Amino acid sequence: MKQYDHKKIEKKWQKEWAKQELFKTEENSPKPKCFVLDMFPYPSGEGLHVGHPKGYIATDIYSRYKKMSGFAVLHPMGWDAFGLPAENYAIKNKIHPREAVEKNIKRFKEQLSIIGFNYDWEREINTTDPEYYKWTQWIFLQMYKKGLAYESHEPINWCPSCQTGLANEDLEDGTCERCGSVVEKRPIRQWVLRITDYADKLLQGLEKLDWPESIKESQRNWIGRSEGAEFEFKLTTKNLQLEAIRVFTTRPDTLFGVTYVVLSPESNYVQSLKDNILNWTEVEKYIEEVKHKTEIERTTEGKEKTGVELQGIKVTNPAHGEDVSVWVADYVLGGYGTGAVMAVPAHDERDFTFAKKYNLEIKQVISGGVENEPYLENGNLIHSGEFNGLHSDKAIEKIINTFGKKKVTYKLRDWVFSRQRYWGEPIPLIHCEKCGVIAVPEKDLPVKLPDVKKYEPTGTGESPLAGIDEWVNVDCPECGGKGKRETNTMPQWAGSCWYYLAYIMRGNTNFKFPISQYKDVFKKWLPVDMYVGGAEHATRHLIYARFWHKFLFDIGVVSTEEPFKRLQHVGLIQASDGRKMSKRYGNVINPDDIIETWGADTMRVYEMFMGPFANSISWNTDSMIGSRRFLEKVWRLQEKVKDQTEKETGDLEILLHKTVKKVGEDIESFSFNTAISSLMILVNEMEKQEEVSISYFEILLKLVTPFAPHMTDELWSVLGSKESIYLENWPSFNTEKLVSNEVVVAIQVNGKTRGSITVERESTEDFVQNKAKLEVEKWLSEGNVRRVVYVKGRLINFVLEQKS
Repeated sequence: MKQYDHKKIEKKWQKEWAKQELFKTEENSPKPKCFVLDMFPYPSGEGLHVGHPKGYIATDIYSRYKKMSGFAVLHPMGWDAFGLPAENYAIKNKIHPREAVEKNIKRFKEQLSIIGFNYDWEREINTTDPEYYKWTQWIFLQMYKKGLAYESHEPINWCPSCQTGLANEDLEDGTCERCGSVVEKRPIRQWVLRITDYADKLLQGLEKLDWPESIKESQRNWIGRSEGAEFEFKLTTKNLQLEAIRVFTTRPDTLFGVTYVVLSPESNYVQSLKDNILNWTEVEKYIEEVKHKTEIERTTEGKEKTGVELQGIKVTNPAHGEDVSVWVADYVLGGYGTGAVMAVPAHDERDFTFAKKYNLEIKQVISGGVENEPYLENGNLIHSGEFNGLHSDKAIEKIINTFGKKKVTYKLRDWVFSRQRYWGEPIPLIHCEKCGVIAVPEKDLPVKLPDVKKYEPTGTGESPLAGIDEWVNVDCPECGGKGKRETNTMPQWAGSCWYYLAYIMRGNTNFKFPISQYKDVFKKWLPVDMYVGGAEHATRHLIYARFWHKFLFDIGVVSTEEPFKRLQHVGLIQASDGRKMSKRYGNVINPDDIIETWGADTMRVYEMFMGPFANSISWNTDSMIGSRRFLEKVWRLQEKVKDQTEKETGDLEILLHKTVKKVGEDIESFSFNTAISSLMILVNEMEKQEEVSISYFEILLKLVTPFAPHMTDELWSVLGSKESIYLENWPSFNTEKLVSNEVVVAIQVNGKTRGSITVERESTEDFVQNKAKLEVEKWLSEGNVRRVVYVKGRLINFVLEQKS
């Protein structure tokens, strides 16, 4: 027997698979389809560490299993290469982003190739390819034409380090997700997508998805649908810009208890009232201070709340006509409701704390609670005029109908879609002095990103593209007059909103217009059956992609309302020190080194055997020895294989059928660690046999092949096959063979367990009783058997009478 030489075997079969085009998608197959998708990576300069392939190994196992189970499988891979990560890397290393991306992709592909994945590389995509991003631009234009893309000059999140505007989804506790800088609010011209128009559809669609509940709940919370009411508090002073402040509340029943109104520092109301505010210098200084606080600092319970009264400003409570003061305070965020809230300190903890601090009136309007604490529950109204005595539930609708109107608000904000950076998809719009904003005609797509030598961000609110006159200045497509291209670029999330569709298109006519030619193939392959990636994308990519897909459904491009039917998130593989793997910490493990020493198949088995797939777990190279020994045991079993098929009965046959059932079910449920454990038990039992039939060994190899495909293909060829084991059918199990013919019967004497016996399942009670008596003879000698209780196949209990 040859030694298990993983280096030789893995190189051999990777070359053979490529030569045979083994993983090419069966486009016109009558088989049922299975679209298996990885969240495609952005190709960073550091390359892969051993944590990155965990999800890719899982989809490889799953797609191999589905292929062997009779499905036509689409399992592609590509590169999410536009955006801040790639550009910041290029700036740091003083090279052009395009050059960096090309170099990094080459490195990633080299690393992925040696792990033995079954990707259909003919469908490879790259979001920076103009033939790809012309479709990103096309989808944007359809949104623009439907009124879902609009130009705005509102204050947005500005990262002073990355020098670009950011969407709310790009923040973590008020800081830039990419660099950690505290963001500022800055009024910048930008393009925005009306994702809020799809808020309800995004919420409703979650109910039908086979996703982890934690991710669905994250999306529900991020969308943040609130039902309540909107009331107008009219200004008591004349203001040309503003007549009233509109507030949203989920507690209309407390309207009579409003003793002041609070505006967020970001609110447009503050600027509109500027000329009427007597202490504007103080207010302006306060607003500037708040810019440097994170949302967590501003809103966390227990944090001291601060604010400034807008002197000279009063508004009228619509319920009782009394004037109340207006404040600007850090605990109100601009993204909630109208950016203005009615303060009811008797029935809200934050308002209560603020009112106590600034000695503001506290007026109870719901009965209940104790003195000096806000009462937060519903109850009967008091001090509320004609509504006194009504319970909150009944009073709410009456108060809304009398003083305001019903309103639904969302925490979700419209998606800030502009970036003032170079490395992104150009937005395909032209600004014409005469015609206004004009869409670039479809025939002129893609609007290509120009090659430049200097691409660093300007920090002025303008993209570096704005300085390229020969690119910016164009003729208007409508009137032929002077026009200027839009110089903002799209965010890094744009290309990933629809990339799963691009894989389907690549198998047809390679991104050619028109879109109508793809309807049939979209219908065939959608939705994605299994999507695997990090849970950190729950409130960014996964919401964005669902939004774009639902829009494409509405305009008739795709035939499904949701893009991803089933989602499985990946638990992180941390370094052995328990921290995230990073060059900064010096704890990165390179998969190339692991594969060189242990082999790709060993690494694949180890990463799936570490623990439950969705759990985070620390890497331990020393633990790989167990996975390697398992594969070596499988390898050595070839010595026990006999050509003839002996009688296939007994415990090994039962275990084999149980393992077939278990491994299949575990792969389906992504319980890879328990599937491997079952295989280890089966292999250990086979090792104990003097001989193993060829049929048993073949079944074992099929079960192992999704996990260790190189080794199993080698052993399959040793058995004489000319074709890859990948083309074989997944083994079936016989339900009748899942249960052993033997059972273990527990023996009790006076209710205490004294032993057990193994008998045939259909043994008579007399036979079991006689055999059991021999087993517990010394305990039976203590008395006379008065009664015998027998539970067939499980238990026999001898009840004794004590000897006199």
